[in-house]
Amino acid sequence: MQQLEYFKAKKILDDYGIKNIESKYVNDAKDAQTFCGNDKIVLKAISEKALHKSKAGLVMLDISSGEVSKAYSELVKRAKKIKPYKIIAQKMSKKGIEIILGGRYDDQFGRLILIGLGGIYVETFKDFSLRVCPINAYDASEMLKQLKSINVITYNGKTTKLLENLLLKISKLLIDHPEIKELDLNPAIISENDYEIVDIRMLL
Repeated sequence: MQQLEYFKAKKILDDYGIKNIESKYVNDAKDAQTFCGNDKIVLKAISEKALHKSKAGLVMLDISSGEVSKAYSELVKRAKKIKPYKIIAQKMSKKGIEIILGGRYDDQFGRLILIGLGGIYVETFKDFSLRVCPINAYDASEMLKQLKSINVITYNGKTTKLLENLLLKISKLLIDHPEIKELDLNPAIISENDYEIVDIRMLL
C-alpha cells in the first residue's frame, strides 16, 4: 500500500467538512518561525519510512517562537535516518481528550469504521468500537455506547452529537473513496464543544 501525501489527504477531509489543524510544509527554520508567529507549534518529520512518527522521535511539541530554530535543527538531525522526508509545522491543538478515528477495508466484511480512546492509550486500553460501513445515526450512537471511555470522550454526553456527526462524515468518506484501504486519524483532540484532527494517515 502507498501512503497518500499529507495535504492531498487533508484536502479529502476538508471536502467532507472534517476539521483538521492548520498545517504547512516548511523548508527551513526561518519558514517555521514565520508560520509560528506568536503561537506555539508542533514540528513533524514525515516519511513513508516512518509510519509511527512519535515512537521514532520525529514529533516535537509545544514549541514557542524562541525555541523554533533549535527544535528545527534537532528534528533535521533525527530525520536523517528516514530520508527522503518533509517537515511539517502545525499549530498546537487545544487541550482535550485524544481519540482515534478511522477505518479500513477488510476482505471478509468490507469497509469498517472505528472510534476509540486514542493517542498513547490505543495499545494500552484497546478501547474501541467497529462497525461495517455505511453507518446511520443509530449505528454511530451505538458505537459510542460500546466504549468503556464514553463518559470521558463525550464529556458526560456534551459532545455526543458532535462525535456522532463526525462518524457519519467519515463513513461517507470511506464509502465514496474505495481506493482508501486504511484511514488513521490519531489523535483527534476532542474538547467540550469542538474537535481537531491532529494527524492524518491514508493508505491507498
